Amino acid sequence: MAAAVAAFGLAVFAVGHAATQTATLLKVRTGGDGRETRLVVDLDGATSARVLADGSSDRRVSILLNGVETAQPQQGAGRGVVRAWTIEKAQGGALLQMELAGDASLKRRFLLPPADGITNYRYVIDVAAAPDAVMTSAPRKAAAPQIREKFLPASKPPLPLKKVVVIDAGHGGKDVGAQGAHGFEKDINLAAALALSDELNRSGRYKVVMTRTTDVYIPLESRVRIAQRAGADLFISLHSDSAPETNLQGASVYTLSDQASARATRFVSQDDWFMKASLSGDQGVRDILFDLTQRATRNRSAVFAQTLVSNLEGEAPLLRRSHRDAGFMVLLAPDVPAVLLEMGFINNPEDEARLRDPAARKRLVKAVASAIDTHFGEPMKVASR
Repeated sequence: MAAAVAAFGLAVFAVGHAATQTATLLKVRTGGDGRETRLVVDLDGATSARVLADGSSDRRVSILLNGVETAQPQQGAGRGVVRAWTIEKAQGGALLQMELAGDASLKRRFLLPPADGITNYRYVIDVAAAPDAVMTSAPRKAAAPQIREKFLPASKPPLPLKKVVVIDAGHGGKDVGAQGAHGFEKDINLAAALALSDELNRSGRYKVVMTRTTDVYIPLESRVRIAQRAGADLFISLHSDSAPETNLQGASVYTLSDQASARATRFVSQDDWFMKASLSGDQGVRDILFDLTQRATRNRSAVFAQTLVSNLEGEAPLLRRSHRDAGFMVLLAPDVPAVLLEMGFINNPEDEARLRDPAARKRLVKAVASAIDTHFGEPMKVASR
């Protein structure tokens, strides 16, 4: 057994140090707890790496992944020992940085080649807490002033994580949505979602995740899962309304209703590994934590909905009661603030013309983007309804 382990270690070492070709970053995964956290970088090819900082001095692990290409910077909130991580393009490859939640350091790292049905390479990094250290997500307090403070190394600022905004273009593919005189809802929703994504990306302040970018069918529950896996700070679903009467006109914003809270509980109770991982332990404690999480999320959703309605005024007609409650599936995630924006009535001639007009669409998405800027730029408030 020892010989086999040694042979495996040598093989991993050889693969890691023989990497000369470029590899593309596929995704990053984390696991572990407050004692030891594992970060796995999935790649389509082999790589070697160089440690620039091991975390022992300034709670920051920095590793250069040689020859690794990444189309755009990626980030994550981390877990356990790792408070946050980022990967961005650097000279010679991609720079991976991990901000640690306490006294910890790099424990081991190795490259795994494709095997056992896994077709990609995996660069594995383990970070372990120092003995008797307690990992916490709270910001580190500044050290007390010391006589020789000017000789101490300056602490680095936290990693600059961007807010994650998930944009959901309602319907798609075989699910065409409502129908207007000139086409289907799914196409209007996608055009608005792409325009909003462009607007937010231009600002450089957000990491934007789309549930769809083409005319494809995405199940409703999958849209919620996308937001949860992305660690979304905000989920906004774009739709076009329809009514039996063609004289109804105007936009409206929906948040999760009180009556739909039980559906959210059932939603989480399904086979959902990433939610169950944070809701383990005593059932009574789980119920309390779930309720608190859900209440806080609904409040954030309601606060953003009020901001969104205020920003839409003057840029698009609004229904008389423009902030409404509903139990839509896409609003059910108990840990992701979410709203559903009905941009107008597709079966109303004036609304449909506005929804299909590029200039009017641009004004609408600018108002939505402004609401998002305001929401994340202000201290947390309590919803007034």
